[in-house]
Amino acid sequence: MMDTKYSAAAHRTAAVVIGALLLMGCGSNDAQDDNEPPAAPPMVEPEPAEDAADSTEDIPIAELADATWVEETAAEHAIPQRAMAAYAGAALRIAETRPECNLGWNTLAGVGSVETAHASIDESGLNAQGVAEPAIIGPVLDGSEGVMEVEDTDEGEYDDDKQWDRAVGPMQFLPETWETHAVDGNFDGEIDPQQIDDAVLTAGVYLCENAEDLTDDDEWVQAVTTYNQSLEYARDVAGIAESYAGDTADE
Repeated sequence: MMDTKYSAAAHRTAAVVIGALLLMGCGSNDAQDDNEPPAAPPMVEPEPAEDAADSTEDIPIAELADATWVEETAAEHAIPQRAMAAYAGAALRIAETRPECNLGWNTLAGVGSVETAHASIDESGLNAQGVAEPAIIGPVLDGSEGVMEVEDTDEGEYDDDKQWDRAVGPMQFLPETWETHAVDGNFDGEIDPQQIDDAVLTAGVYLCENAEDLTDDDEWVQAVTTYNQSLEYARDVAGIAESYAGDTADE
């Protein structure tokens, strides 16, 4: 097993390698840092769109947050606006479907920042449909030095590799995990790990499946270290999420 310690300042390739460990016990508990786990970052709620209906279950998540709030908050925190709309919309959708989870957009953005710098890693970016171009695909997980060994589970459907698995998309899912947990965030009838709405909403749903209340320190750490089994990773996400909880545009 590779050492799962991660530094946000490390080379971006390291971010993708760590992203490849996410979910379903792909990390190594033996490699976890011995230091105290982080406290849960403050929960930050996005501002919903003024014309939002009583129920938003039929609205794509990118349309749920107030457009001005999204623009101002994205600029304030140097987050691409299209990614910001996904983080905010996913938080609003989950606040409606599972309010007890208390998932802040800043936690989702913290994960997205650590994993792929909001889908900007390796000169990628989000197109008008919110799809990462070029596609974000992590290193081959062939058991070579520094990486896990994960044999192919998707016949190369998501990662273009029919021998080994590779983490995919802005939130870095393993193909098998994506097949199990993916949800359609933009209501286009497809689930695409490279599409930011699908990826972020799936990440949010998964976090809430692994915690009852993300404002509780232990529950937050449990959820994030299930997503990626490294306390160093959790500290990185917590630090970024807490920084996003500062002077937000709606304060």
